[in-house]
Amino acid sequence: MKKTRDTVGKISQDLLGKTPDTRSPIELQKVMTENYLKELIECYNQARHFYAEDFFIVVLTKKEKLMPNVLRNYFFARATCPTPDYDQAVYRYNAKHDDIEFIWVVPSKWTCLYLLEHHNEVANEELGLLQLVVKFANGDLYKLSKKFNGEKDDSSELIS
Repeated sequence: MKKTRDTVGKISQDLLGKTPDTRSPIELQKVMTENYLKELIECYNQARHFYAEDFFIVVLTKKEKLMPNVLRNYFFARATCPTPDYDQAVYRYNAKHDDIEFIWVVPSKWTCLYLLEHHNEVANEELGLLQLVVKFANGDLYKLSKKFNGEKDDSSELIS
C-alpha cells in the first residue's frame, strides 16, 4: 500500500485541534533557525552562480491566509537592495570579500508598533530589533537601501 504525504493544510488543521506543543520555545526556535539557515545558504548558492557582483538576499515572512498557525519564509536573490518593508529580512553578498552580511530585519507591522509604543519596556535581547524598527520608522533603512543602489539621497524612487 502506498503511503501518501500529508499536505500543509491537513497538518495545520490537525495541529489546530491538538493541545499546544510540549517542546520549549527554545527547542522550537532551534528547529526554525536550522531550516532558516539551510534555506538562506541554498538561496546564496543558487544566486552566486547567477550574479557576477554583489547581490541581496531577501527573506519575506508570510502568514498563510487559510492556516493562521502557518508562517512561511520565502527566500530570493536580487541585484538591487529592496525598499524596506514589514516582515522582511535583507542580507547582502559582498563579492569583493566573499561574505554575506546581515543588513536588516523588519518584523510585522503589529510588532513594530508594539515595540515603538513600549520602547521603555523592551528586554535587553530585543534592543537590536528595536533599533532596526526605529531606523525603519524614521527612514534610515530607506536611505540605506538608496545608498546600496547608488541613488542620490534626494531621489524619489528606488531602482526596482
